[in-house]
Amino acid sequence: EAGSFDPERFPEWVWVSSLFGRATHNLVLRNELKQTYDIVERELKVVADIQRSLLPQVLPKIPNLELAAYYRTSRWAGGDYYDFFALPDGRWGILVADVSGHGTPAAVMMAITHSLAHSLPGPADPPAMMLGYLNRQLSLHYTVKNEVFVTAFYGIYDPARATLTYSSAGHNPPRLIRCRDGTVQALEEVGGPPLGLLEDLEYEQASLELQPGDVMAFYTDGITEAMDARDVQFSTSRLDEILSRCHLTAAAVITDVIEAVDRFTNFEPPLDDRTLIVARVT
Repeated sequence: EAGSFDPERFPEWVWVSSLFGRATHNLVLRNELKQTYDIVERELKVVADIQRSLLPQVLPKIPNLELAAYYRTSRWAGGDYYDFFALPDGRWGILVADVSGHGTPAAVMMAITHSLAHSLPGPADPPAMMLGYLNRQLSLHYTVKNEVFVTAFYGIYDPARATLTYSSAGHNPPRLIRCRDGTVQALEEVGGPPLGLLEDLEYEQASLELQPGDVMAFYTDGITEAMDARDVQFSTSRLDEILSRCHLTAAAVITDVIEAVDRFTNFEPPLDDRTLIVARVT
């Protein structure tokens, strides 16, 4: 009959029509996936913007202390956190923290830690009390069921006495370079376990005297544990080598460290969040 199918070509037409149908279906799915991805990307950008708004927008002017800071997340948002707290008698608190995990879940816990740190009744002083308060609040309300913890270092700098009183919750010990004699050391590990693991913990603290020219580096493990193609870590020894360039400003030290980490990792995107604060006693 007119317009009828040719029986010999019928299998070919079925095959072609199936290909077109599958291609059309895949095109629809691809467009839907792209729309979904665009929505998620916009939301993640908002999360990242909110997270960065929680960080200090301007570094404080602390007498006799030159400051510089660097912050980079491994994804849109991350779990690193640093902050400064103005205290009575011209003293300043310096907090560096690192939430376990990566991405948006870590960013949410970072925001919670920020909120808790700023909800402390009264001044954030002394350091052991500050970390004890954060630990109790996290353990009671946030971390036990989620199996999340937070490492933190909190130190209080007194410009009048040139001292740093500090406590640590399982965090990387800051590096101290005594530029007068060239010695490099890690601050004594005083404090206790990471925040959010056990509710009833008492943290210890210690103090040290600083001298003009001393350089301190507060950092998270995304700096020292950055790896090259052979899975070798950047390490504290490479960090110390740059920190010991005592003629550099704090900002220049930051620049040299980050450039060295980037070269070491062949400029690959970081697998972990990176935070570095350099403080130089003037």
